[in-house]
Amino acid sequence: MRVHFISIGGSVMHQLAIALHRKGYRVTGTDDEIFEPAKANLAAEGLLPAHIGWQPSLITNEIDAVILGMHAQKDNPELLRAQELGLKIYSFPEYIYQESLQKKRVVVGGSHGKTTTTAMIMHVLKRLNHHFDYLVGARLDGFDQSVHITDAPVIICEGDEYPASAIERKPKFHFLFPHVAILTGIAWDHINVFPTFEFYLEQFIIFIHKIEKNGLLIYNESDPVLKKLVEENLRTDLRYQPYGIPEHTIQDGNTTVTIEGITGPLEVFGNHNLLNLLAAFYACKELGIPATHFMMAIAHFTGAAKRLELLASGGKTRFYRDFAHAPSKVKASIEAVKQQYPERKLIAVLELHTYSSLNEAFMEEYKGAMDKADTAIVFYAKHALELKRMPDLPVQKVYDGFKKEGLQVMNDAHTLWQWLQSQSYTNTNVLLMSSGNYDGLDMLTFANEVSSKEKTK
Repeated sequence: MRVHFISIGGSVMHQLAIALHRKGYRVTGTDDEIFEPAKANLAAEGLLPAHIGWQPSLITNEIDAVILGMHAQKDNPELLRAQELGLKIYSFPEYIYQESLQKKRVVVGGSHGKTTTTAMIMHVLKRLNHHFDYLVGARLDGFDQSVHITDAPVIICEGDEYPASAIERKPKFHFLFPHVAILTGIAWDHINVFPTFEFYLEQFIIFIHKIEKNGLLIYNESDPVLKKLVEENLRTDLRYQPYGIPEHTIQDGNTTVTIEGITGPLEVFGNHNLLNLLAAFYACKELGIPATHFMMAIAHFTGAAKRLELLASGGKTRFYRDFAHAPSKVKASIEAVKQQYPERKLIAVLELHTYSSLNEAFMEEYKGAMDKADTAIVFYAKHALELKRMPDLPVQKVYDGFKKEGLQVMNDAHTLWQWLQSQSYTNTNVLLMSSGNYDGLDMLTFANEVSSKEKTK
């Protein structure tokens, strides 16, 4: 197979290129910009383009498949050439499906918890020495790639609802056709792509109808929106497995969980992770893994990067980093830390960084999201608004949206830094929630410095 990537430098695109190269395919690719770590990763595999920029001369009839990344536009000269030659052109998920036609496909969809649930399934399968392929949207301990394509009989995929490519605007998870599907919950997000909640809901209805006949839908029945959607779109040719929060206990900051009569300890915590875990169990059960084996394996799962990731700890102080930005994710992460350590003060610092979270019209979706935090900070950089070419976000609109008593809103990094430096962190947990970088603030060094001081007290 000869495969060409248009926009090979993408975070997931370059991972697929490496996976196919390792499978023995002849892989080429181009891009108009390639940043780290993609640049180093491609170079290590001998796949880094010799020249930066689009090269339509590379597009010939010898190419079996062209894979088009989201970064490439409709007028891309290589794309136009491929269309002119009548070559097979795939978006990323369309090509993943082509590579998995003979595999059992497990796809994890939902507005939140996709990465963690996918990671849990992958962790268990690897721990139990199962042979499988995967596609996941984050760095995971024990896996050197986020995409793995071999001759394995099973593939585990994180199903993203974002558009597939510049010429295929339908959500990525519409192209994966699962035999085992998971829906973790539905909460409106990506309003720049899905302008109304009804339109967003429609994408999940379509996903349900994409599940293979006689397949299994595992869904979170504790989410009323999802439960209603599933019940209103029942298929007689599917099996259904609802799930909720499993039986568990929390003592001295440690969680144990019981599934099908088997009890074991966990490294992760929070109701949202308990939900993710039970969904992962039902998927693994469908793959032939009993509860005893699942519990032994999941006990060692420490989480995906930036998903309630422990940054630093010392004494009775812990710093956590979380990718949370959507209202439901923010709420779940805050409640998880507070529930795990009810006796400690919780400082929650949320950076608004995505198109949705910086949109004035979206602010009311955050109502109540930070209520369980003892001290709540919302930060957003004016620089981020400028880069996204968005209008200014008035501070008062943030206050009005969150409706959190005592909320502090900051839009200057220096002000936030001074505030952080002035706080006491004894018997305190700090939750840093962002998909950005706090306008360049070195939160990791700060967390380590504070934790080291607390450790010596």
